[in-house]
Amino acid sequence: MKNCFIDYNQIGDETIIPIHVVRPEDWNGQKEQFTEAQQSFCEYRKFEAKAGQRLTLPDATGAISAVLFGAGPAHGDMLGAVRLGELSTSLGAGTYRLVSTPQDWSAALSAIGWGLGAYRFDRYLATAYEAPKLVLEEAARPHETQALIHSIHMGRDLVNMPAGDLGPVALAEAAKTLGADFDADVSEIIGDDLLAQNCPMIHAVGRAAHEAPRLVEFVWGDPSHPRLALIGKGITFDTGGVNIKSASSARLMKKDMGGAAHALTLARMIMANNLPVHLHVLISIAENAVSAGAYRPGDVLTSREGLTVEIDNTDAEGRLVLADALTKAAEDKPQLMIDFATLTGAARVALGPTLAPFYSNREGPVAAIMDHTKTQKDPFWPMPLWQPYMQMLNSPIADMKNAGGGFAGSITAALFLERFVKDVPWMHFDVYAWNPQSSPGRHKGGEIMTLRALYHWLKTGGLNGDFSSGK
Repeated sequence: MKNCFIDYNQIGDETIIPIHVVRPEDWNGQKEQFTEAQQSFCEYRKFEAKAGQRLTLPDATGAISAVLFGAGPAHGDMLGAVRLGELSTSLGAGTYRLVSTPQDWSAALSAIGWGLGAYRFDRYLATAYEAPKLVLEEAARPHETQALIHSIHMGRDLVNMPAGDLGPVALAEAAKTLGADFDADVSEIIGDDLLAQNCPMIHAVGRAAHEAPRLVEFVWGDPSHPRLALIGKGITFDTGGVNIKSASSARLMKKDMGGAAHALTLARMIMANNLPVHLHVLISIAENAVSAGAYRPGDVLTSREGLTVEIDNTDAEGRLVLADALTKAAEDKPQLMIDFATLTGAARVALGPTLAPFYSNREGPVAAIMDHTKTQKDPFWPMPLWQPYMQMLNSPIADMKNAGGGFAGSITAALFLERFVKDVPWMHFDVYAWNPQSSPGRHKGGEIMTLRALYHWLKTGGLNGDFSSGK
């Protein structure tokens, strides 16, 4: 993770370049602060403060005196201060300070936008990336902002790592190290011990791989605080199993541990900012490989819950490893369980790559959570747990199938998971964890989504809300 901030209390003798972020409707009034020569330069370069427009202003010696950045018009602005990530992506190394921004941009979200853009995955590059640094004023909440961005960069790095370097062992080490860094109580169940400790579906999915499947857990925080369970799908590579994927579908399957990356990222946000949460993190880890030991279509697995599952498709493995972890988490009666998974292609068909479906078996918290998606510019979308579709998972020889056919795939996957949460309040995020192309604050490649909104909901007392309402 690269440091892209400097606290205003730590400024030394470095040169600080001011940044002016302006909207087209404000530009005529604001340009008067610049010299006539600079105004002429702006006119010559046709700077009009259009969205994403950038201009470096020289001083009389030709050195950089300021950076101008266009925020675009206020009307219809869906990105808000997150757009600043487009600027930090394009700037070279140096120290910068925001001296003016649109009135509707908060200092904290502006800094978050900067940090989202000031990221590169450079582990395998000959030249390391040097991020531009933004001076964080007190209004930008320096400690919290740096913790959030550090966590997101960590999660992106995990998703971007090739499966050859981030297999089950390495992902488990990353999870255990994170827990240890914050003095959490860490444990791990590996290989055949999963059978002995009643996590049989995690074992079945991962038993064909050369690195054994495992369940990593850690518990952190004051037991008197509301208990929150975070569950992540950690399939480090998904061949599809015996129902093997095509070459094009397999190409990005290093990211199939993106749910685990999300759970670990949110956990780090919570722990680094010391939220009043009793945290329980469960990461189900396996590689869905093909070998003589692989589970097969038509097999019937028995889950930790005791429900039997007929395997309709071995490429619907994520819900299997999540089911055992959800059951285990529910046994401790948390106030809320949240799972994250790169679960279905159907979610991408429905909502595309950057808008994650969100399912909840409680109506009470949904409105408040959705308010935070708007204020944090961190979108996701509520979807129905449409119970009539549960019949698509009917099996003639088991309690249920693991896949429901071609219709409503994201909904049926969520309905499958719901069978394992009992009556515990629960939320499910079917994330893509990948940007197919770059946009402001989002680089092409591994991505962490939904978590800034969830963090702020938790921070403002979300776990103390009403979870009594039904579906």
